[in-house]
Amino acid sequence: MRYIIALILFFFPTFVFAQAWEDRQVFNAEAGQTRLRVISSTDTFLFAPLIAAFLEENPGISIDYMVTGTADIDRIVRGAPDDFDIVISSAMDLQLKLANDGFGRVIDDVRLPSWAQWHQSLFAFTFEPATIVINRAAFEGGPIPETRQQLIEMLRARPDEFLGRVGTYDIRQSGLGYLFATQDARASETYWRLMEVMGGLNVRLYCCSADMIDDLVNGEIAVAYNVLGSYASARAGGKDVLEVILPSDFQTTMMRTALVLDGTPEPDAAATFVQHLVSSPAGSVFSLPPLALYDAGAEREAIGLDPALLTFLDRLKRRRFLTEWESAVIQR
Repeated sequence: MRYIIALILFFFPTFVFAQAWEDRQVFNAEAGQTRLRVISSTDTFLFAPLIAAFLEENPGISIDYMVTGTADIDRIVRGAPDDFDIVISSAMDLQLKLANDGFGRVIDDVRLPSWAQWHQSLFAFTFEPATIVINRAAFEGGPIPETRQQLIEMLRARPDEFLGRVGTYDIRQSGLGYLFATQDARASETYWRLMEVMGGLNVRLYCCSADMIDDLVNGEIAVAYNVLGSYASARAGGKDVLEVILPSDFQTTMMRTALVLDGTPEPDAAATFVQHLVSSPAGSVFSLPPLALYDAGAEREAIGLDPALLTFLDRLKRRRFLTEWESAVIQR
């Protein structure tokens, strides 16, 4: 039997690696020969307006848009870089490592400040804070936490109400969750106290913001920590169910980034697409908050694209961080 499997792998090397995408859509499929293959962590419903605006200006191009998680993106692209043209992800550290390892193509005519690009091969195009999101009904008649310390005090004071009703990322699976966790821990020891309190309440762990927001809306959980504010605002859909809180003690703000893979057969079209992303004006078709909206103070507030991002990707440091996180969060 093992010889049959070996033959399958030899003649059909991608057979066992077929990817089950969270979503996959082809935009402007009837266009000519130019097709850009985009692998992304951004949900299609948020990104589709950007694609539509690009295709209005570039009707001869089609977009094959594939969605999966941030950690999966890094694994998939490293294993098969020739299968994609553009990589879009909210996990800034993993994206920086891809660019630093030589996967990114240099694009000289994309103009961004140094803190928002890396060696002209990785480019930021959004500015999105991590937030605390609550179900309003669960906090009706009571105070709303404005800082992490206030959230800690509230959870400690009302354990019966919040038992099993608090959510955050499973940072072992989510690249973005790991990025937010490491940045929070660098900023304040409050992060570890909060994780211990959440762990004592049987915190629910999630792969992504969208799933946390679903459970907030339907009342399965009352509060979610480190949710992307852009997702919460978009998914609320005008309903008076959720409240998005920007913690006033300190902000953890990521920039969504795009990278053109070095081996793309469509370098000009891919560069044009990235230029479109970084130049889309605030208040236009953007479903995500564009970097231009925050130019004045963004450098002070955002996690910068610099070598410090690679610190917690070191294998030993990552193992130590995850061990400490599991000790705080996973109740045995």
